[in-house]
Amino acid sequence: MVVARVGRLVETGEPLCPYHLIGPDGIAVDAVSVFFAELLASGRRPATLRSYGMDLLRWFRFCWAAGVAWDAATQREAREFSLLLEVAPKPVRPHWRHQYGTDGSAASSPAAASGGQYSPAVRVHSETVLRSFYDFHADAGSGPANNPFPLDRSRRSSRANAHRNPMEPYRNARSGRYRPSVAARVPRAIPDAEFNEIFARLSSNRDRALVCFYVSTGARASELLSARRNGVDPGRGVITVVRKGSGATQELPASPDAFVFLRLYELEMEGLVGKGRRQPLFFTLRRPYRPLTYHAVHRMFERVNAEAGTDSTLHSLRHTAAYRMAEDPRLPLSDVQYVLGHAQLTTTQLYLTPRKEEVIRRVLLHHQEQTRRALESKVPDVAPEYRPETLDVLFGRSTRWPSGPQRPRSPS
Repeated sequence: MVVARVGRLVETGEPLCPYHLIGPDGIAVDAVSVFFAELLASGRRPATLRSYGMDLLRWFRFCWAAGVAWDAATQREAREFSLLLEVAPKPVRPHWRHQYGTDGSAASSPAAASGGQYSPAVRVHSETVLRSFYDFHADAGSGPANNPFPLDRSRRSSRANAHRNPMEPYRNARSGRYRPSVAARVPRAIPDAEFNEIFARLSSNRDRALVCFYVSTGARASELLSARRNGVDPGRGVITVVRKGSGATQELPASPDAFVFLRLYELEMEGLVGKGRRQPLFFTLRRPYRPLTYHAVHRMFERVNAEAGTDSTLHSLRHTAAYRMAEDPRLPLSDVQYVLGHAQLTTTQLYLTPRKEEVIRRVLLHHQEQTRRALESKVPDVAPEYRPETLDVLFGRSTRWPSGPQRPRSPS
């Protein structure tokens, strides 16, 4: 099956309807718009709607290619869609300059290149979104009675961890029938040598200030971009951000270097951007100056990684900050939890896992020590009548002398 890239997810800019899923006919899909309204009423953020919308667009494209209406889909279509995500390569969207001409008219876009396979995390998220989408319409009476993405057979009679002992950890129960298994991953921190290489490649004081704030506060990429001029207090060493999930404002302590680079960046931009206290803290470096977005920062960090020959991600800076704080014995883990904004302390405890680089270094030292002991054990015992300095000159190494009382040496 060839799934055509028809339809799109459009940002409207309206607070009560931030996104529309547009079908091949150019009309918004009403079932998705109602679902988005439910999510907004439930307290979800617009970024969550965009994430859900991308999964729904992928599913609707499959239904359009199969010639099946979304409310007529069965478990057969859901099973085939899950298999398709497992084996099909994900397309790479061409740049907008290749899609549109200079006058804004549609141009002949090149064929989408292969972008690798869909990761298990993407497939897990897709299954969760689609199951909740059909659950909502089943409760509202506007969709099929049987969810095409049902729960696992072991979950049909009871809820996962329903009778869990509070003293025991949660068990990872399989929830969806077509939900793949995801291996537990240890958060990846950037090694110090690699971080120094990346930092040396930064070309502007704005980028240096961003990276310093990321690696010292542990803030998420979108949270740091929510900072305003009135939320910076260099005297106290804190910066105020808006938390991603709750939307609450929180002061985060930052390193002095971050405020130094921020001040240098502000001097460079003086007179070019507004001076209002509610103005964003970071802007683009090219005219027209616009507030910096997540995608622009993400692309900047990708370019720096390509120049440095590394494969770190922007989110790795948050993991690096968390590891550095968790490894400090003077900093309680509850303080690290507060700074990172984790709801559960068990999430912060993931950063107590040793770093991969440190584990490899210590194990290599262990192997070297084992080799040294093995070589020492092969040195033959020498009679005490021989002078050790004579044997050192003869064999070029020290000898292992037997323990116990020494015999008198011969005159030779």
